[in-house]
Amino acid sequence: MQIRALMYFDELVRTNSMRQAAENLNVAPTAISRQIENLEYHFGAPLVERSARGVKLTAAGELLAARAGRTLRELDHVQQLIEDLKGLQRGRVSIYANGATVANLLAPALAEFSLKYPQLRFTVTITSARQAVDAVNSAEADIAVTLFAPVISGTKVRLRSEITYDLIATPQHPAAAHAEIPLRTLCDYALALPDQSFGFRQAFDALFEKEGLSLDPVFVTSSLEMLKELVLSSAAVTLLPALTVRREIEAGQLLAIPLAGKTGIRTHVDLCVAPDRQLSFAATKLLDFFERFMRERTNRRAETRD
Repeated sequence: MQIRALMYFDELVRTNSMRQAAENLNVAPTAISRQIENLEYHFGAPLVERSARGVKLTAAGELLAARAGRTLRELDHVQQLIEDLKGLQRGRVSIYANGATVANLLAPALAEFSLKYPQLRFTVTITSARQAVDAVNSAEADIAVTLFAPVISGTKVRLRSEITYDLIATPQHPAAAHAEIPLRTLCDYALALPDQSFGFRQAFDALFEKEGLSLDPVFVTSSLEMLKELVLSSAAVTLLPALTVRREIEAGQLLAIPLAGKTGIRTHVDLCVAPDRQLSFAATKLLDFFERFMRERTNRRAETRD
């Protein structure tokens, strides 16, 4: 069985069309068909059913499709490792991240790192925290950078930095007069909060219930950008890690005010890799850099608090 046959099959699965797969690979449709027949001969089973509406995978085809993509990605990875052995400090790194980490953590880290290693190339996919971790496990990503990540087995957390939630408000908001915000005082403000799929929101609801307080947020959304815009427009205040709005804080647009006493809520920024996969030179260097960058950012926040 040849690698080319797997490549053609993988593209056919992705496009669900012989014609489109052939166009994408710049070959004739008969070449796609021939390679599929080679695979069917090799495995001794039909892989696709052809019809006027495209192709449909058989049970055997579904089984191969689930593994072909990962196999090809691993072969690309091996190629990168071989290039590293030759001393070629080039390559590509695939990073998956959830949106909360992007503007104030991932983007500045990548920008600084790229200046040091201009020969490297990066693909950044923004998705949910769970999908980012799944991408590492399936070899689609070299590194996952996540905030609010669920606990998922099979992934190695290279670095976990604890992040504290603060009340985020504009300097003109009445909350700005407080050095610390008592939990009860939050009931006096229009709140914008993440929806209940977020672990933070669940912890916050439990904290309010424990204190015998009634929680009635004016706005509920799954979008970090929406939360920030509502606060910037003075429609509400929110609770977020200061790290996620660092740019707005440094610009004087927002303030981060700690919750009073021991009522703080914490989450983690995780730097994740696959436990059984050797990283390329490019991914290893980026991972080491990320680790230092995250430590500096979180330590800086801790020093500011002190």
